[in-house]
Amino acid sequence: MHRSLKKTLFAAASATAALALTGGAVAFCGFYVAKADTKLFNKASKVAIMRDGDRTVITMANDFQGDLKEFAMVIPVPVVLQEEQIHVTDNAILDHLDAYTAPRLVEYFDEDPCVRDKYLERAQMAPTAVMEDEAGSRRRDGLGVTIEAEYTVGEYDIQILSADQSDGLAQWLVENGYKLPEGAEATLGSYIKQGTKFFVAKVNLEEQAETGLKYLRPLQIAFESPKFLLPIRLGTVNADGKQELFVFGLTRSGRIETTNYRTVKLPTGMDVPLYVKNEFGSFYKDMFHEQVEKENGRAVFMEYAWNMNWCDPCAADPLSSQELRELGVYWLGNDSNSTLPRRPGPQAQDVYVTRLHVSYDAQTFPEDLVFKETGDKSNFQGRYVLRHPYKGDANCEAAEEYKAALPQRFEKEAQTLANLTGWDIDDIRDKMNEAGQDFDEPAKDPWWKRLWGDDDKKG
Repeated sequence: MHRSLKKTLFAAASATAALALTGGAVAFCGFYVAKADTKLFNKASKVAIMRDGDRTVITMANDFQGDLKEFAMVIPVPVVLQEEQIHVTDNAILDHLDAYTAPRLVEYFDEDPCVRDKYLERAQMAPTAVMEDEAGSRRRDGLGVTIEAEYTVGEYDIQILSADQSDGLAQWLVENGYKLPEGAEATLGSYIKQGTKFFVAKVNLEEQAETGLKYLRPLQIAFESPKFLLPIRLGTVNADGKQELFVFGLTRSGRIETTNYRTVKLPTGMDVPLYVKNEFGSFYKDMFHEQVEKENGRAVFMEYAWNMNWCDPCAADPLSSQELRELGVYWLGNDSNSTLPRRPGPQAQDVYVTRLHVSYDAQTFPEDLVFKETGDKSNFQGRYVLRHPYKGDANCEAAEEYKAALPQRFEKEAQTLANLTGWDIDDIRDKMNEAGQDFDEPAKDPWWKRLWGDDDKKG
């Protein structure tokens, strides 16, 4: 190893990688117009977790930016992983899963009130192995660090380490070119006491050059463990402010939830002003952070939970069976050589996806995330609605009532937006007026004029 390199320690659920370990929706007629994917957030990590019993497959997206020789990550893992338990996959699959589950904006267009005298009802969602000389080996043993296994998988050089004590592991990492952030030793020690191993990955520059890619592909690991958790504490040690973590759970049983933090459904199903269509990214970020503040920064938010056989509306096409199997959904496909159990029916049947979003730091999330599978298969999605007023000619009593009610409806949308985001209500009203949502109530003809009109002036 090149000890002169300054390699920063990244950990699970950091900006580089992450590791695991009421109102149901009804169908509605709307048009999907925008989505809020992970690209809206800085320092955002994506992790997909297939969980079925004790079987677990973790897919970790790397958003590392900089000189690849500076890349390294250290991830606590429950067991020593064999080479065939480690894999690399394509970024596009996680991007597809992100797009499919992203909170979305939909729009409706009011019908002619004279044809239908009430508004449309809102459908609520209620490394190549490094050779050591004898002196290096003795030094490693003296520090209580054991290299359990070494592999090169794709563009990554990987070592699986075990350690007897945190100071020995910390010293070994420093001597091998890793720059440890302050506080890392204590966190490493807590994992060592639990018998945890450590998955260490660096970029093999020669292998990376052969791929021809300008980015790092996601790393995947497969293992069995009764523990269903995501060790995020190492990721908070060297974090600069809060980090965003998106967890995509893939199960057969139903949605996943955290057991040691509150799992809260994101506010959903609200009507918002029309101009939000052009500001959906800002709206969603501010709305999410407002909800984080309301929960004192200590909640995990559910943004999507749905059977992957269908979606309503679809922000992206559902993942194919091939993509799902790549993410670890082993019960799909027709591999006749597989000894793993398969279930009958359509290939995408019984794949339930949960999208969780957490904004965290060491103060608000001092513990690793612990998950559980539930049997809850009810549908949920973060969904926000634009309602376009009817613009055509309408001459009937219902139309007059419809027009008279619009200012009150617009005001409710303004209040909703202010409550969701913390935005200034007067600024919201001004933008709504500019977008044609006028708060001034139109002059209303007296009832008798609507009764007789101008018939008495004829002849």
